[in-house]
Amino acid sequence: MRTGDPVRVRMTKWRDLPHWEFSGTYLGSDRHGEWIGLPTGTHYERPGAAYDSPSPSVTLVPAADADERGWLAAFHASEHRIPGFNSPVEVYVDIATPPRWHGVELTAVDLDLDVVRGTSGRVWIDDEDEFAEHRVTLGYPDVVVAHAGINCDLVHRLVSERRAPFDGRAHLPWLDQLT
Repeated sequence: MRTGDPVRVRMTKWRDLPHWEFSGTYLGSDRHGEWIGLPTGTHYERPGAAYDSPSPSVTLVPAADADERGWLAAFHASEHRIPGFNSPVEVYVDIATPPRWHGVELTAVDLDLDVVRGTSGRVWIDDEDEFAEHRVTLGYPDVVVAHAGINCDLVHRLVSERRAPFDGRAHLPWLDQLT
């Protein structure tokens, strides 16, 4: 893939149930993984909901050689507001199955858990109740549950400790490139 190529991100829920879909631009890669640019106004859509991004952001697809790569991270420009959150969000990490490229389409299964850092610096895990419910109703296999837990713990620690790529700096060149 080359810088500037359009890409499509298609997230599903377990059992191939539809979830968020959006389009962006391939920005390039570094030691952390591959970066996708999402300008202000990017349209996000899923069954029953849609919104247009109020600010630019970049999404990091973790490097294939990462210890655990069951996540996708979004880094937002200042004061980005996500529907359903009362305060602006700086980092939003979806815990998922390892993302896979199919040409210019990126797919992953969203496993409900999210690690979030608000612009105040507060870090939390969101949707643990949804994960517990879906573990039963959607029948997550034990290996998937274990993998999600390992990734959530790892990402929560890295985001909380502001370790790369969640240090507040690793994404800046890519956000600058986008804008």
